[in-house]
Amino acid sequence: MITDERVTTLIDLMRHGEPVGGSRYRGQIDDALSETGWCQMRAAVGRDFPWDVIVTSPLLRCRAFAQDLADRHRIPVEIEPRLKELGFGAWQGKTGEEIRTLYDPGVLQRFYRDPMNNRPEDAEGLGDFQERVVAAWRDTLERHAGKHLLMICHAGIIRLVIAHILEIPLVNMFRIKVGHAQITRIECLEQGDEFLGQLVFHGGRL
Repeated sequence: MITDERVTTLIDLMRHGEPVGGSRYRGQIDDALSETGWCQMRAAVGRDFPWDVIVTSPLLRCRAFAQDLADRHRIPVEIEPRLKELGFGAWQGKTGEEIRTLYDPGVLQRFYRDPMNNRPEDAEGLGDFQERVVAAWRDTLERHAGKHLLMICHAGIIRLVIAHILEIPLVNMFRIKVGHAQITRIECLEQGDEFLGQLVFHGGRL
């Protein structure tokens, strides 16, 4: 009798909560979570803990909560440097209003319409961003096939992963909205040397 022995891996991608300093183009600046951010993330995970491993961005707004969660539930936590947020170059640390004032009122609109050709000065290119995130994603799947993972990361990472599994063009990735402490679940089925990703839900709570 032939049986289906394909391995299924579940990954819950969770965006960090609100950082100190409020809403801004933070990128790779290493701000900590605010008290509100801690509360948002604790509320999102609730009391149940279905995960086998936590994988986290190295940035403090992700890593601090990941380590706290891992310590309380006594499970492994891995820091994955490639899960850092997209680098925003000259915009890093600035609010949207500050960017519009420093440059011109239409600069953000042009960026969101075509981020491939209107990126900030010294910003990370979306192609380079895609390459490092997809490599981290694939390595994580291979390393933890068959497990249920919690990946604590950033809005840009979650947008990129969704775009990757659904084959959405990079130019459209910023049309995916990701709120603080929201969770996106991806189910990955092993198919030979690859994993077929399916979006189970996006932007919810457990």
